[in-house]
Amino acid sequence: MNGVTRAPDVRPSDAPPSAAGPVEPVPAWGAVVSMTLGVFGLVTAEFLPASLLTPMAADLGVTEGVAGQAVTATAVVALVTSLLIATATRRIDRRIVLLAFSVLLIGSNLAVAVAPDLPTLLLGRVLLGVALGGFWTMSAATALRLVPPALVPRALSIIFSGVSAATVFAAPLGSYLGDLVGWRAVFLLAAVLAVVALAVQFATLPRMAPSGHTRLRTLVEVLARPGIGFGMLSVVLVFTGHFAFFTYIRPFLETVTSVGIGGVSGILLGFGVANFLGTLLGGLMLERSMRLTLAVMPLLMGLLGLGLVGLGGSTVGDAVMVALWGLAFGAVPVAWSTWITRTVPDEAESAGGLIVAAVQLAIATGAAAGGAIFGVSGAAGVFTASGVVLLLATLMVLQGPARRPQPAR
Repeated sequence: MNGVTRAPDVRPSDAPPSAAGPVEPVPAWGAVVSMTLGVFGLVTAEFLPASLLTPMAADLGVTEGVAGQAVTATAVVALVTSLLIATATRRIDRRIVLLAFSVLLIGSNLAVAVAPDLPTLLLGRVLLGVALGGFWTMSAATALRLVPPALVPRALSIIFSGVSAATVFAAPLGSYLGDLVGWRAVFLLAAVLAVVALAVQFATLPRMAPSGHTRLRTLVEVLARPGIGFGMLSVVLVFTGHFAFFTYIRPFLETVTSVGIGGVSGILLGFGVANFLGTLLGGLMLERSMRLTLAVMPLLMGLLGLGLVGLGGSTVGDAVMVALWGLAFGAVPVAWSTWITRTVPDEAESAGGLIVAAVQLAIATGAAAGGAIFGVSGAAGVFTASGVVLLLATLMVLQGPARRPQPAR
């Protein structure tokens, strides 16, 4: 298949065939919503251990540090899956592949919920890593096939709103429910949520024949295209700066802003709500200017990181700056997914895998580098480094991806 893969040709039931030419494709918004439910279920499952780690460790008879390897296992498997999944499934209908990821999500939550020991728990989290890496890899390419090219940014903003919704609800609600009904019951509820997502996807996702000619060498070929390597490095810098900031936001708020756990929870809730709004805002901005969105968001985040260090200490002021950071970051995943669909429309799945791998690398790098800096200069040092990295990312974006945008065809 040459060029951009078209959205499914859906003809309104009351519209007779036209002899003048083909009917304009109708956006499959129901399928887009089903993708959003899938994202919400995946990210909820990914976040739950953070809020349930203590009772999970106590129940399984291991330390919290050992139980925390459940998160590491998911991230590592997601990274590997993101690079290999397009090749491994290149001959399979994309509808079947996406449904399979939701089945894996259900299996993961059930395995964790009934896990009698740590190996079983880790097996469940490995299943989640496959589903997470695979679903993210194909999300941008799938959006490209569900709606006309001009509406891809809006579709991606809807899909990525599932991440923001999970950010708002998963951790606090998981912790609250875990205290009421136990951590195993929370994962059972997550399995029920995954079943709902699977049912909606089964009802709305159209058949999508595999496109492109994905092989392992395709990843190298895509990376070698003009501007792609530069863009991927920009992705790593943007997400490294963000995750260094986000990983150490709590100690900053406790030591610099001097708020208690209630204040931390309130500020993080503000971050999550603003992040949700930023995802929707990003879709609207991208329909007008991809260059502006790619460059302005890391610039704003970098200035906010440095502002928190230089001006931090006021509860209200810090809460506003953290919320603005959440608003800016909400647009970032949507912007980079849109960039990849416009720049590599013929191999969007392979390119999407590279994006996912870059983000997973950034998560590990941001957390590790942030930890090293934190040990030397505390949370303020981490935020300073984060701000500098994001400003550097802005310069790279202006010199690379944002300088040579390729409009959708």
